[in-house]
Amino acid sequence: MSGPRSLFSAVAAPHLSREQAQALTTRVLGFSTADEMRVNVNSGSTANTRFAVNQVSTAGDNTNVSITVRAVFGKKAGSATTNRLDDESLRAVVKRAESLARLAPEDPEMLPELGPQTYLTSSGYSANTANLDPAGRARAVQAITEPAAAAGLIATGYMQANTGSSAVATSRGLFAWAEQTASSLTTTVRTTDGTGSGWAGATHHDWSRINPAELGARAIDKAKRSANPVAVEPGRYTVVLEPTAVGNLVQLIAGAAQARAADEGRSFFSKPGGGTKIGLKVVDERVTLLSDPLDADAYGSTFGGDGLPTAKMTWIENGVVKNLAYDRYWAQQKGAQASAFSGSLRMMGGNSSVEEMIASTERGLLVTRLWYIRPVDPRTILFTGLTRDGTFLIENGKVTRAVKNLRWNESPIFMLNNIEAMGAPVRVSASEDGGPGQAVVVPPLKVRDFTFTSLSDAV
Repeated sequence: MSGPRSLFSAVAAPHLSREQAQALTTRVLGFSTADEMRVNVNSGSTANTRFAVNQVSTAGDNTNVSITVRAVFGKKAGSATTNRLDDESLRAVVKRAESLARLAPEDPEMLPELGPQTYLTSSGYSANTANLDPAGRARAVQAITEPAAAAGLIATGYMQANTGSSAVATSRGLFAWAEQTASSLTTTVRTTDGTGSGWAGATHHDWSRINPAELGARAIDKAKRSANPVAVEPGRYTVVLEPTAVGNLVQLIAGAAQARAADEGRSFFSKPGGGTKIGLKVVDERVTLLSDPLDADAYGSTFGGDGLPTAKMTWIENGVVKNLAYDRYWAQQKGAQASAFSGSLRMMGGNSSVEEMIASTERGLLVTRLWYIRPVDPRTILFTGLTRDGTFLIENGKVTRAVKNLRWNESPIFMLNNIEAMGAPVRVSASEDGGPGQAVVVPPLKVRDFTFTSLSDAV
């Protein structure tokens, strides 16, 4: 086997099959002289198309494979990475990892590598995404740019399709492999005078679940309606948050739900006086948050980077904290069950529509999405950011005018304690960069006392 091409030549998809990945990891492990070794292999392709001023501006496809080797001597570990698959390069990356391990300080929290595990089987792979070609991407862009141009508006955006597989193997006999796809499409449409901006976006592992024409129509409508916004006084408002805005905030809870930080008194989930808030009510009883690697709308990874299996996990149930995330070391310290985070998050919803939420609001704001989100206080999961691409005033149950964007200071915990109505959950594009990001399924919400601190002239 002389080089990278030989591993890919037998498959139509540009990523390693289970058999190829296992053969590769077995070869790498065979070069090891370390006490223990772990090999992570990620392979696949990324295709993207960017458009601006109603036309494609850039497009590209790339295929790559990455092998990361972690060598362990005693309680010392070192890692090295390569994307070359010939024997000489694989021996070199193993040697480099082993050399770094010998130089590293001891890690008092190091645990042995995992042995064989049992994994769930995910269906997070779609041929519709894997087979999306440049012509198909161009047609998706055209479904947005042509109506925008016809309306005298300017459409920009970004779409991406990922196809790949990941594998992990250890010198103790563990081997895990999974293939997955992901696709996303976001667009921002603006008026020619620059005063109006509308956004729409979607992401899914199955490209056929994304409707470019529908996204374009939503962004066009918001661009028209958001032109010439007026200023409103900052303060606390009742807000109707579209699902994307809800996802922008709710996904932040997953990153904060770490058991060790809670036990050590460093997070919102720390209980005053010691311990964690497991078993305590922290948000509205209508709120349930869970992660499930087999969620049909938001498939996640079935194993973590160290080979630890993922499982369905309920974080908050009926407002009560049910679980926190334990890594292997902290789980051992606390006698708890360790589980890797699958990368998906679902919030259960209600049966109110956005239109019904607006109709029931005497005075408030309708928010399309949040942007430039940055942390303020980890103890309350407080963040700050801006509204963007479609913020509107609600008066007497109707959307009356566009308003200038506002800076907000808010915690998803505060927000989920102030719920007045919930809609049906949907998959959203919750990342700021337009890529697939974390798999997030959330409902629209009507929330009281959402805090806005200042105005912004940004569109």
